[in-house]
Amino acid sequence: MSESSAEAVADAASAAVAAAVSATGVAGGWRRATGVAGAAIGVVAAGAAAGVALERMTVGRGMRAKARLALDAAGPYGALRGTPGKAFSDDGTELYYEVDDVEPEGGPAPRRRRLFGRKAPLPVTVVFSHGYCLTQDSWHFQRAALRGVIRTVHWDQRSHGRSARGAGQVRGEAPVSIDQLGRDLKAVIDAAAPEGPIVLVGHSMGGMTVMALAAQYPELIRERVVATAFVGTSSGRLGEVNFGLPVAGVNAVRRVLPGVLKALGQQAALVEKGRRATADLFAGVIKRYSFASRDVDPAIARFAERMIEGTPIDVVAEFYPAFTDHDKTEALACFTGMPVLVLAGIGDLVTPSEHSEAIADLLPDAELVLVPDAGHLVMLEHPEVVTDRLADLLTRAGAVPAGATVGGYGSTSSTVRPG
Repeated sequence: MSESSAEAVADAASAAVAAAVSATGVAGGWRRATGVAGAAIGVVAAGAAAGVALERMTVGRGMRAKARLALDAAGPYGALRGTPGKAFSDDGTELYYEVDDVEPEGGPAPRRRRLFGRKAPLPVTVVFSHGYCLTQDSWHFQRAALRGVIRTVHWDQRSHGRSARGAGQVRGEAPVSIDQLGRDLKAVIDAAAPEGPIVLVGHSMGGMTVMALAAQYPELIRERVVATAFVGTSSGRLGEVNFGLPVAGVNAVRRVLPGVLKALGQQAALVEKGRRATADLFAGVIKRYSFASRDVDPAIARFAERMIEGTPIDVVAEFYPAFTDHDKTEALACFTGMPVLVLAGIGDLVTPSEHSEAIADLLPDAELVLVPDAGHLVMLEHPEVVTDRLADLLTRAGAVPAGATVGGYGSTSSTVRPG
């Protein structure tokens, strides 16, 4: 999507919201709140579905439902599709992926000229791994920027998006583990990029998946991986994250959350009805734990909601315990000697930026980028920054010609305009 179309989408989304507000005769913005209505236990671990401090809206539920529908129609985010494929993990789980191939020589390539110059890129495949309660579509802006420039693979983690439910979990053979996700990534690489150099990019749980791949297949990292990007992720000690809560609050959450999630997962059908009925309330929770800036495009906020809402509650419950056990600090040694990007939002309440600093401390040659006014979904909140640093990483890895930069692509701020 071009800068002009991104601007048009933002304007269209704003107009759609305004129209919905006007249609209901309610004065004021659709997100205006009167204060804190209370606190609620949310999903807190390595993804964006977490929360507390629910806001009571001054506008009606019907208007908010209309606004969500209008934003769904106006925002094309997540609409990019590639050549589909299937991989099968070691327990038989079917994993869905899509491939975006490089444009044929001689075809139109305005974005290639803009991003990386006129030379054809080296035969490198960039593999994107998404986070907890998200899908491959969370990389929408980076995928749009790199499309036709370099070969990319986007996949849905087990039980997320278009991938099947974890076969081992359905059969009751084993709980979900980060190690299992690493083996899933290996299956996707074997199917979608069996040969040639690879760049690994992982956000949140996706970054942990990359670390688990390295822990179990260090020879793959050594022989084929030419660069890696860790975005808003952690190598361990997630049990110490306070999610922006006071000590007493976070201790209470930690005590009851595992049992609550297990109980909710066992009543999935009933809980899903409740989630739909209270979608307007949880929109505020999702926004708080996804973004840090005040002026995020409402269509982007709604896009994040849709991905998180699309994750069944039993899957949410199923994955949660894996994060407490996650510790892949030693695996980071596999990434020494290659270009590495470590990027995080300073306002990330889910995987705080201190965790990214800890990763960078163990990889002293890595580029550490801390993005001001950015939360957990930094690649959606400030896509121009993430895309620019990924382009630079690809340049440093020799995957694209030197001197490549990306300027201002895909800003989602309602006050910032391209140009």
